[in-house]
Amino acid sequence: MDHLAVLPVVLPLFAGAALTLIDDRHHKTKLGISIAATLLLVVVSLLLLAEATQGPTRISTYQLGNWPVPYGIVLVVDPLSAMMVALTSALALGAIIFSAARWHLAGQHFNSLFQLLLMGLNGAFLTGDLFNLFVFFEVLLAASYGLALHGQGTSRVKASLHYVAINLASSSLFLIGATAIYGVAGTLNMADLAMRIPLLSASDHTLLQTGAAILGVAFLVKAGMWPLGMWLPTTYAAAAPPVAAMFAILSKLGVYVVLRLTSLLFGEGAGPSAQFGDAVLQYGGLATIAFGTIGVLASQGIARIACFSVIVSSGTMLAMVGYDDAGVTAGALYYLVSSTLGLACLFLLVELMERGRSMGDDVLAVTLEAYGDDEEPEHMQEAGAATPGTFAALGIAFVCCAILIAGMPPLSGFLGKFAMIGAMLDLGGASGTVPVEVWVTIGILIASGLAATIALMRSGINTFWVSLEGVIPAVRAVEIAPILMFLTLGLLLTVYAQPVMSFMETAAQSLYTQGEYANAVFGVAGGERP
Repeated sequence: MDHLAVLPVVLPLFAGAALTLIDDRHHKTKLGISIAATLLLVVVSLLLLAEATQGPTRISTYQLGNWPVPYGIVLVVDPLSAMMVALTSALALGAIIFSAARWHLAGQHFNSLFQLLLMGLNGAFLTGDLFNLFVFFEVLLAASYGLALHGQGTSRVKASLHYVAINLASSSLFLIGATAIYGVAGTLNMADLAMRIPLLSASDHTLLQTGAAILGVAFLVKAGMWPLGMWLPTTYAAAAPPVAAMFAILSKLGVYVVLRLTSLLFGEGAGPSAQFGDAVLQYGGLATIAFGTIGVLASQGIARIACFSVIVSSGTMLAMVGYDDAGVTAGALYYLVSSTLGLACLFLLVELMERGRSMGDDVLAVTLEAYGDDEEPEHMQEAGAATPGTFAALGIAFVCCAILIAGMPPLSGFLGKFAMIGAMLDLGGASGTVPVEVWVTIGILIASGLAATIALMRSGINTFWVSLEGVIPAVRAVEIAPILMFLTLGLLLTVYAQPVMSFMETAAQSLYTQGEYANAVFGVAGGERP
């Protein structure tokens, strides 16, 4: 148990390295190793999550190489990082099982890249140091480049090259921002930074804020904030389904880092830098929701709707982070888990739903929307005609995904939005006067949910009810199992909303208690305070 914190990084690292040594002709062996490693990662993440739920101040640290803080590398497991690692492992298990049908054979080194992506993600969630955050960030980006190109097609190559160029530029901004922060504070350890920032002079705060702004741009690009996220819809829509499902958590990584740094470094005790960037996040998040909502309504294909829904989800999270309130953040964390599961499920569903469609179905759907159809299709004229079981299963799964993503009752997406709205209404305090920006935010949240409902239902009708040939898609058990798993997790979030929400409140409270994080890192790890 003492080494549990490092396993989410070491396990996929060793698995990915071992898989590169196995020839691609032994694809079943490689797939088996990858699934086994991911299953073990799920077990480890659940143990970390259980450890993080033992108390409101449960923060554990792990020194790599036994070097003292702040000079060595330290991994920090608190409720938020444990939750993100658990969510990542759950998505990874579903994605790797889905790929067993055929996607792991569509290109070389899929399983190796998949494991290295997990290593980078878990390391980024657990690290307590900005430099090592950059290292893990580059590892996951390098793996995501290969995964984005996995498969065939000109559109996939074009979108992936665009994705590579954008992220290489954001990596450069990351280095520039981190360098500026180190130049003014003399450290990149997050806990050490939290303790040094209040001691800086006013002139040093200017350079600190400049570096933080540059660093923030790098992660807002990854989060898909408007106008920095123009690349996201094309890239995610072109990716292979299991890859797109994993990419749903990549955008949340950008949100996670922004939340972690703003709450830890720019809280109330940060002096002149207190609440730095909150207004940008709040209003930028609202603009991102509006942009994503327009994209959702304008999209014809389900894949594009899913991509713009990712932008809406990220915008919602960023707007909530801008309020700098533990209650609002708790609701946002609940919404993060629910929306990520729903989006990953929808990315997997898209490929199954499109199998039974021909090239002319989309044209027919648009024509019917514009002009209508007075003549009933021949295959529907027979009274009492039964709906094929595959269509019924896919249709039910699609409706559940739509409810999760749109935030409609009774599933967890609605509960997450309800928790955020309730916490925002409490910001008025004893006066009971709710700020105008809160009402604007609530209106945009409701409008985005309504737009997602309209767009998803329209696309669902066009997919299931409009077909030139009426071909029933062939769906394998390994393809439907991950979808059922994600929907089951969404249902469990709804059934056990009270304990889950209590955990989210604990995670949010620990975020806004800077001293607790610093004391855990320096006290448990045995480093000297600056």
